[in-house]
Amino acid sequence: MRGRWHHARHNVGGVRHKIAGVLLAAGEGSRLGGPKALVEVAGKRLVDRGVALLRQGGTAPVVVVTGAVDVPLLGVIAVHNPDWRSGMGSSLAAGLGALPDACVAAVVALVDQPLIGPGVVQRLIAAYLDGAGIAVASYDGKPRNPVLMARDEWAGVLALASGDVGARPYLQAHPDRVTAVECGDIGRPDDVDTPEDLARVSRVLAAAGQAPAPS
Repeated sequence: MRGRWHHARHNVGGVRHKIAGVLLAAGEGSRLGGPKALVEVAGKRLVDRGVALLRQGGTAPVVVVTGAVDVPLLGVIAVHNPDWRSGMGSSLAAGLGALPDACVAAVVALVDQPLIGPGVVQRLIAAYLDGAGIAVASYDGKPRNPVLMARDEWAGVLALASGDVGARPYLQAHPDRVTAVECGDIGRPDDVDTPEDLARVSRVLAAAGQAPAPS
């Protein structure tokens, strides 16, 4: 099950499983000074990093939900959420609603967490293929993002998603359905909300050899 992760269809017991990726990228980035999707970190836009995270992690198709600004992208399903100001819940609904019927599960990621890499998505997919209906990436035991949800969980998730909480109420209401997947050894869920966050994350990526540190 941990083999060739660049394949978007995952073969289990002779059945092909199509697992999609959903990137929530609708926010205006009020504290950051501009829409997060367009902010560059180590020379690459956050939205491009998020798409690469999901693609390289093994998901397809990839849906990108925008709102505050339209983002030109190739090779993805772009969905505009006209209600983006209402928060993450409406963007989650827009993203899941845009997925083809053939998708049996979706990995949902946030655009502002560039220190999470494809290996995290791969671990979530492995947990799903091992039987988890919901798999949540955890870091040092604390559940964060991304989150993988099987299709039969989507209706319940969306029924409780409102404002800026996304899937959290459903996960808290059904802990027996949730599999925590430890990823603290391969990623960090640092958010990019402020210029200070951006500088800190840029330094981390520079130390990893992705770009020179900002002056």
